[in-house]
Amino acid sequence: MNPFLAEFIGTSILLLFGCGVVANVILNKTKGNNSGWIVITWGWGMGVFIAVYTMGQFSGAHINPAVTIGLATAGLFEWGMVVPYILAQIAGGFFGAFLTWLAYKDHFEATEDGTTKLAVFSTIPEIRNYSSNFITETIGTFILIFGVLYLSNPGFIDVDGQFLSTITISGEEIGFGLGSLAALPVALLVFGIGLAIGGPTGYAINPARDLGPRIAHALLPFSNKGSSDWAYSWVPIVAPSVGAVLAALAFRIL
Repeated sequence: MNPFLAEFIGTSILLLFGCGVVANVILNKTKGNNSGWIVITWGWGMGVFIAVYTMGQFSGAHINPAVTIGLATAGLFEWGMVVPYILAQIAGGFFGAFLTWLAYKDHFEATEDGTTKLAVFSTIPEIRNYSSNFITETIGTFILIFGVLYLSNPGFIDVDGQFLSTITISGEEIGFGLGSLAALPVALLVFGIGLAIGGPTGYAINPARDLGPRIAHALLPFSNKGSSDWAYSWVPIVAPSVGAVLAALAFRIL
């Protein structure tokens, strides 16, 4: 499969799960109404798991511009592929949000509050303080990318201090890692970030997760829409990018 198509599909899956679980919890007259924050964070984690498990073999399933930028900064991904990957991820984010709207169309109409509807698509800080919001998103993304860099490079240090990701036994080279199940620790990492520091901003930690659905919110037809809050939109784009670069630099130093 074309890697850009894989990124589009993977990010669509992520946002269908993510926006979908938020819609289930906060929109009116749903089966999951008011089921809480743990349900939301678990839904996002499962979105990451399914996206990475299914699309990882084709594109690495970055499904996040911050991951793409972080891997490139760490020297593990070609810079020439960064922009096409990010464009595919943003398009996938839009499409996943669109599918969520289709699934919950009646519930959007049953919900009157415009801010609640926006929260299905995009992150909204609980206390709007741009500097604090920026710091929170930077920290969250740093932890995500730092974890991803180590989780995606399993191995050990030999007696000479060299990092090994494979070992030769009886003439056969054997690699370390969990294969496709490596998606699980990444999913649990996202789940943990949401539980630990998701409260202030809703933990975007992914520019495509916020920008693609925010564009969808602006374009889709439903009543009592309200503002798409473009004044805040730069935070979940710039802060995760900064956090990714800092994590990659720390990884290279260590």
